[in-house]
Amino acid sequence: ICRQDRFRDLYAHSLRTVASICCVEEGISQLDKVDGILCLADILTDESSVEAARAEAAAVVAQITSPHHTSTQHLASFLESMHDIVTALIKLCESASCGEVFLLASAALANITFFDSMACEILLQLNAIHILLQACIDRQRVDTPYSKDQVVTILANLSVLEPCAPEVLQEQGIERLLLLLGEKPSSPNPSEGAACERVQQKAAVTLARLSRDPDVAQTAIQLKAVPRLIELCRSPTERNNSDSVLVACL
Repeated sequence: ICRQDRFRDLYAHSLRTVASICCVEEGISQLDKVDGILCLADILTDESSVEAARAEAAAVVAQITSPHHTSTQHLASFLESMHDIVTALIKLCESASCGEVFLLASAALANITFFDSMACEILLQLNAIHILLQACIDRQRVDTPYSKDQVVTILANLSVLEPCAPEVLQEQGIERLLLLLGEKPSSPNPSEGAACERVQQKAAVTLARLSRDPDVAQTAIQLKAVPRLIELCRSPTERNNSDSVLVACL
């Protein structure tokens, strides 16, 4: 269906079904056997594809690259298409019309950065730090802790690369990381609370990695990062009672 132009109106619905099937390893294997990853890349890179179809293609990518799956790393077709897929996903993050589309695209990128360091290098070349930090200011795109979790995951994985630090400084990213250290749930929903913990933890990890650069460390000190980190260590309520946040802040 997703290879036939006459069924374009069904692309999004079909891809949503594919994403559900790919929650198991066998589904991913079957997707690879029918060159499904190339099909996903085609939809993501086709500028005439509607946003809904590209968003659902991103959802499939997020599903097959989930850290819970071990098979994706061995999919040659994914590695061959990775540059095109990463490029299309960061463009979708930049142009997303709503929070759901941004969440799907950024979740796919976050997963990809975990299993291939080349993806991180590609993202740096594509000005991803600017795009993601600008998105954090846009409540239309980044409106929940879940989206912030994806953004800070990508930043944490990019921060192991040396060229990342000056780019984060240029985009006032240290200020953003300090704001993320203060992320708190707006409801008693346990999943939202868990997302806030992940945001705080990864923001602290990112700050630690970037602070290898003396300019980043100096900026963080000027922005009173140290008192905030101490507060998070001393006050369990400030860190949503999370031990992982405590360790990251230490």
